[in-house]
Amino acid sequence: MDLVLVADRATPPVCRIMNFGKHQYEQKRKMRDQKKKQVTQKNKEIKFHANIDQHDYEIKLNRIVAFLKKGNRVKVSLFFRGREVTHREIGMQLMERVSDEIAVYGIAENHPRMIGRSIVMFLNPNSVK
Repeated sequence: MDLVLVADRATPPVCRIMNFGKHQYEQKRKMRDQKKKQVTQKNKEIKFHANIDQHDYEIKLNRIVAFLKKGNRVKVSLFFRGREVTHREIGMQLMERVSDEIAVYGIAENHPRMIGRSIVMFLNPNSVK
């Protein structure tokens, strides 16, 4: 048996006579159980291009919906190739279209913004199941 300081900030400090090895084991076990119950949110990314076909767009949209249903955060990126960068309005329209169609499953964290040759937008799930 050991004399273990339980609450050092209390006035007066609290000590207890106990098995210190068993106390350490129980503390580690509590931490491990807390980590099991902890939910982490993963980030997923979907990449678009400005001249995407309708079928490809729908497939990528379905992937975004699946990620949001699982409770993941989604980064939607639209890359401009070559001279496409001169038509930024096409990319912005596409990103607005994505955010409008996804509104049931997730909400845009911020408005789409231009970073270099790409437009980036983050989507958060409405509710985690």
